[in-house]
Amino acid sequence: MPDGNVWTQILDRVKGEIDPQEFRRWFSGSSYASDSGDQLTVWVPSAADGRHISQNYHEPLQRALVALGRSDTLVRFVATDYSDDEEDE
Repeated sequence: MPDGNVWTQILDRVKGEIDPQEFRRWFSGSSYASDSGDQLTVWVPSAADGRHISQNYHEPLQRALVALGRSDTLVRFVATDYSDDEEDE
């Protein structure tokens, strides 16, 4: 397996497909959380950031997953500012 976690590998591929300013704006605050094989969890600064990435960068993310042999993997964005469905106290 190449160096770095799968999210780093995905970002390396997506970076070449989108405007550098857009990449910095939407992806610089993201970070790898976990990888269960069929689901990759990524931390993002806010729920709005996660929604924006999912809606606007779905295709580049899917192409990166396919290229990495992970076409069946779901990318889940979890906001670090608060939790919608979990209590972290």
